[in-house]
Amino acid sequence: MNDAAERKLALSHLWVAFIAFIVACFMGEYQVLERSGLIPALDSPTVYFASVSTHGVLMGFVLTTFFIMGFGYYTATTSLKVPVWNNTLAWSGFWISLLGTVMAAIPLLTGNASVLYTFYLPIQAHVAFYFGATLLIVGSWIWCGIMVVMFKQWKQANPKQPVPLAMFATTANALLWLWTSAGVAVEVLFQAIPLALGWIDTVDAGLARTLFAWTLHPIVYFWLIPAYTAFYVFVPKQAGGFLFSDEAARGAFIVLAVFSLPIGFHHLYMDPEQAKGWKLLHGIGTFVVSIPTLVTGFTVIASLEIAGRLRGGKGLFGWIGSLPWSNSMVLSAILSLLMLILGGFGGIINASYAMNAMIHNTAWVPGHFHLIFAGTTVIMYFAIAYYLWPMLVQKPLFSNSMALIQLWTWFIGMGILTTPWHVLGLLGQPRRISSVVYNTLLTLAWKPYELAMIFGGLILLGSACLFIYNLAKTQLNPAPTEAFTQQIEYAESIHPVKELPEYLNDFKLWNRVIAVLMLISFGVPILQFFFMNTFGSPGWGY
Repeated sequence: MNDAAERKLALSHLWVAFIAFIVACFMGEYQVLERSGLIPALDSPTVYFASVSTHGVLMGFVLTTFFIMGFGYYTATTSLKVPVWNNTLAWSGFWISLLGTVMAAIPLLTGNASVLYTFYLPIQAHVAFYFGATLLIVGSWIWCGIMVVMFKQWKQANPKQPVPLAMFATTANALLWLWTSAGVAVEVLFQAIPLALGWIDTVDAGLARTLFAWTLHPIVYFWLIPAYTAFYVFVPKQAGGFLFSDEAARGAFIVLAVFSLPIGFHHLYMDPEQAKGWKLLHGIGTFVVSIPTLVTGFTVIASLEIAGRLRGGKGLFGWIGSLPWSNSMVLSAILSLLMLILGGFGGIINASYAMNAMIHNTAWVPGHFHLIFAGTTVIMYFAIAYYLWPMLVQKPLFSNSMALIQLWTWFIGMGILTTPWHVLGLLGQPRRISSVVYNTLLTLAWKPYELAMIFGGLILLGSACLFIYNLAKTQLNPAPTEAFTQQIEYAESIHPVKELPEYLNDFKLWNRVIAVLMLISFGVPILQFFFMNTFGSPGWGY
């Protein structure tokens, strides 16, 4: 298969993702500088909240959506060994999403959409922001449709054959995104846009928060599934071993897709509109969704142990030192799992009703969020890029040593940045504030932690610049004199899978299960807003 068209499609998506990423990194460092109060000239709440909103949208929507689409296209074509179904439609989705990104960026950068990436109604943004966000999502829906079609076509052409694990995971993520993006789409189309256009005078803030809760937590797994995909299909092979269990991997992706959706109310524990019973139901579901993470941690570590022992590792822990730590994919997986353990512990606290009351709306929340997303997830985006970039541009990676330095500095910087956030949250520092210079004994005690965050942010910014530089140099270097022969390699299971039950090889059953769970968990909580007056509810949520 001549994959030049597929490589160009994937590369275009990834460059948009990483350009958004580096811009957001500079904004992030500005934000920790302003919050510290060390540079009086930066003290501008208007600029600060414009920056926070842009940073959140670029990281949470643009980086992730374009990366996942680009990675998904290349994963689909290389694992199924077929070209992208309807290349013209795929490019249409790219341009629609890019147009939406630019349309949303203009009001964000001009301070006309400082509503954070969670669209907190009734705070109002310029209508162009909402139209732009809508187009970004519509473009991503095209990607979802293409992934589902390619999945079904391959199954029809290869009856009773196990769908390659990489494509199974990618399709699970596409279906998850179709389900979860519906919540924010309904909020934007029927509340935010009519309000911004002046068609309505006010909105029900409680309904808006409930609809966004539909999207708010499942989107985290939309971001995370590519990292889990790399854990399962790349890391074992790059480590020199085998995947411990193909079936366990598929089970983990199914549980992620099914149970990550009906759990959004743990973000609404402090909101008055929803009853305790619904919050309890969603809280239990939140703990259930930790199961695939535990399965993933066990399976990936077992796969690494297999590789370490095949490489000569002896004793209880000798296999760890035998792993190829100079391989960027293996190093990233180890560092990502370490951050996942720490971030997952914080997530259990967030999901616990009583403990959540202690850290609700404090600095703890962005600390946890950054450790899971910018730490666990994004470092695997780096690893995937380092692995795929040479194949996409048909040139060797500019510097593997630079890649290793970049990964270590990202890990160290993330630890230095997020630890003070967690501590400050326990000390009661609120989130969503542009300055902490109050001149009281309590707030003066926060100062050392703010300084540490500046230092951590600088390390992260330097690491991000190294990442972009390495990719750019790889692409801009002269082409090698000999033909580039490196090919993508997917891990093989230690026990090859020749046949699978349909519930581990298709999503028909699981889509029905999702529909039932969503109807139970969101049906009454949403319908109640049409029978009670909650327009006077506070307009600010978790």
